[in-house]
Amino acid sequence: MLADVADALVIAAHGRQYRVECLDGEILLCASRGKKSEAVCGDRVRVRHTAEGQGVIEHVMPRRTLLYRSNGFRQKRIAANVDQVILVTATEPAFSKNLLERCLIAATCQEISPCIVLNKCDLADRLPQARAMLTSLVALGYPCLELSARADATPLLPFLRGKTSVLTGQSGMGKSTLVNSLLPEARATTREISTALDSGKHATTHARLYRLDHNSCLIDAPGLQEFGLAHLSRAELEHAFPEFAPYLGQCRFRNCNHDRDPGCALEAAVASGAITPERLRLFQTLARESG
Repeated sequence: MLADVADALVIAAHGRQYRVECLDGEILLCASRGKKSEAVCGDRVRVRHTAEGQGVIEHVMPRRTLLYRSNGFRQKRIAANVDQVILVTATEPAFSKNLLERCLIAATCQEISPCIVLNKCDLADRLPQARAMLTSLVALGYPCLELSARADATPLLPFLRGKTSVLTGQSGMGKSTLVNSLLPEARATTREISTALDSGKHATTHARLYRLDHNSCLIDAPGLQEFGLAHLSRAELEHAFPEFAPYLGQCRFRNCNHDRDPGCALEAAVASGAITPERLRLFQTLARESG
C-alpha cells in the first residue's frame, strides 16, 4: 500500500501532467500543485497520493543541475539532475552549429558534461561535410562519437553507464532511433525527414526518462529549433568558452566588453590565431542577447 506521502522521480513531463516513479517502483500520474508547472523530467519530488494510480506533486527537491534555455520572456526547462548531455547531430538533415554551440555553453554553465554524437554516419556522401562542421569543436576538446543508430548504437553505451544523461538536439537527428536501438522496449516514436525543408519533424513531444540499468538513466527530450541563453551573465559566458581561459583577466580594462575595446586580450588572441573569429563573434552575440 502506497504511503500518503512519498518521494518519487519524475520520469515523464507533459504540460502540467507528470508520470512519477515512487521508491517502491509504483508509477503514479500526477498533477502539479498550483497554477505553475515547476517540475521537469529528472526531478526528485515529494508526492501525495490522491487516488489509485494518481497523485499530486507537493514539492520539488533541490536540483543538482538543470539544463534549460531562455529568451527575454520565459524559461524552458529541459531536464534536471543530469550528469551529461548527449548532443545529437547527423549527416542528414543539416544541423545548426550555432544551436549546438549554444547547447554546449548551457551545459558548461551548469557543470554538465557534454558529448557530441554524429549520427547517420552510414550516409558516406554526407559524412565529410558533417565532420568538417564539428572539427573546430573537437579541437577544443569536446568529445565526439560517430555512429549509425539504425545499425548499431552500442558504441554510445560506455558513455552512458553510471550516469543520468539527456539526449537533445534538433528534430530529425535520430534521438528517438538511438533510444529504440538501446532500449527496443521503449518503442519511441520516430518520424520521417522533410526533404524539401532539409529538416526533421518532431517525434518526441515530451521528455521521457528510461532506465538503462540500476545506475544509468537516459532522458529523451523533444527536438530543439532554438536555444536562447538570455539567463547567462557576461562572466558566465566568458567562462563557458574553454579557449578563452588563458586570456581572461589579461585585458587592459577590467570591464572589457571584448568588442573592439582597446587592449582586449581576446581580440589579440584572435589576431594571433589562438581563438577563431567565429567563436569571438558568437560570444559577442550572446553577450548582447543577455543584456
